[in-house]
Amino acid sequence: MKRLEQITLKQLRALQGVAATGNISAAADRLGLTGPAVHNQLKLLEDLMQSPLILREGRERNTVTPQGKVLLTAYAELRASLGRAITQINAINAGKAGSVVLGVVSTAKYFAPRIVALLQQDLPDIEVSLKVGNRGAIIAALERGEFDLCIMGRPPRQPLAVAEPLADHPHVIIAAADHPLAGSDDVASQALLTERFVMREQGSGTRILAARYLEEIGHPQETNLIEMSSNETIKQAVIAGLGIALISGHTVTEELRSGRLVALACRGLPIVRKWFLLSRPEKPLTTAAGAVRDWIVRHQEEIFPRLP
Repeated sequence: MKRLEQITLKQLRALQGVAATGNISAAADRLGLTGPAVHNQLKLLEDLMQSPLILREGRERNTVTPQGKVLLTAYAELRASLGRAITQINAINAGKAGSVVLGVVSTAKYFAPRIVALLQQDLPDIEVSLKVGNRGAIIAALERGEFDLCIMGRPPRQPLAVAEPLADHPHVIIAAADHPLAGSDDVASQALLTERFVMREQGSGTRILAARYLEEIGHPQETNLIEMSSNETIKQAVIAGLGIALISGHTVTEELRSGRLVALACRGLPIVRKWFLLSRPEKPLTTAAGAVRDWIVRHQEEIFPRLP
């Protein structure tokens, strides 16, 4: 335990800086310190750990050892805990009963702000902070402990999480209103495979679901693909006639209602998944987080969009 008491945030910041930049000089510039100061903090930390944390492979190249990676993971978790503590303190200073950090995948950003607005009405003593990111970023932040609660589809295998199933999450194939397939009552699978698909980046939950659907109806490796980095860009690309897309129905409710986009009548669609409310099992929910969780579960039918 003596080593634990002697570890400082300055030492951990130095390690993180070298890991991020690859060398001590660049880390010093990033941290606003001198090179010798960064070197000294690393040396103190290595002496405490009785292990090398950085492998020095020349003046301009350093790599993190396995022991160093363990410390960096712990430092990320520590920063996340301190960040939540600061949010909680700010809420208390503002006269609130507590605070909750809610993480959501980017597909949920179309309705998540409404959740926060309704929570402010029904639970005014709780301050809710919303953080949005792609699936990979949200899972990484969940693992670091940055969120009290998290909304996403398909829970990750890692980190382990308590997953409360919520409302249905339908996925449809969208096309421009004047697309040749828009008027068909039964679009053939072969016709879909001749179309260009506009897809999210690799690792996206929607991309994974689209790839599985294409595997079921034909040969995805022969499908013409174009990649876009956000659902909003995909919608605009489809409206402009660049292709069709399998996408969360909850991201296109307004466009379907206005007629700017149409949902194609394809066999096996919509694909219905579930939204899930996640928390970490090793981190008991605060009273505020428990109240927000219970509110979301009770109001799920009204907070998630309905397809027209």
